[in-house]
Amino acid sequence: MTKLYLLTIPLVIGIISGMFLAFYPESQNDSKLLTTSKLIQNGSPIMGDSNAPITVLEWGDYQCTFCYRFHENTLNIINENFIKTGKVKLVFKDFPLNGPDSLLAAEASYCAEDQEKYWQYHDELYKNWGGERTGWITRESLDRFAVIVDLDLVEFNTCLNEHKYQNRVIALHEFGKEIGIDATPTFLVFNDQKIIKIRGNQPLEVFLKTFDEL
Repeated sequence: MTKLYLLTIPLVIGIISGMFLAFYPESQNDSKLLTTSKLIQNGSPIMGDSNAPITVLEWGDYQCTFCYRFHENTLNIINENFIKTGKVKLVFKDFPLNGPDSLLAAEASYCAEDQEKYWQYHDELYKNWGGERTGWITRESLDRFAVIVDLDLVEFNTCLNEHKYQNRVIALHEFGKEIGIDATPTFLVFNDQKIIKIRGNQPLEVFLKTFDEL
């Protein structure tokens, strides 16, 4: 019995450790990083009811292939069935893995936010997705998207010329790395008690199971 007991201890510890990693980001250097307010701070405007019990925090890159696929497919279903019904809210944070063009596109989205059209511009970027590091993000294309969503182009370009939000995007990227984000898309899905990490463009069923767990 003693030997069996001793063999069981590491097994139990291993199970508990596995659960911990499943529910929280890998980096736990500072527990304050994982408060709800800290997680959503400086991100996009909230999509959905700010009082929704479950938050989906998406870390994305506007050039990322799998981010594009998530936005073209899975997000539409989540939006209709969970966000619009007040069960889930979504916050987007930039993690520009693909270099300066991704950084510039992220800056542009916050310039659009100045005119209260963040999500319209965000969606327009993904509608016009042209691959990773292919050169489709330019000042000309960003202006074209701004015209489509009816932004004041002078105000928009002044914001971009001054790189008003460059430091914000860089800070988001650094914060993401600090809490263990290393790929896009990555999702932290959480309520007041638990955080579940989803890495990559997983099937809809993974999100549905996660919502059920929370």
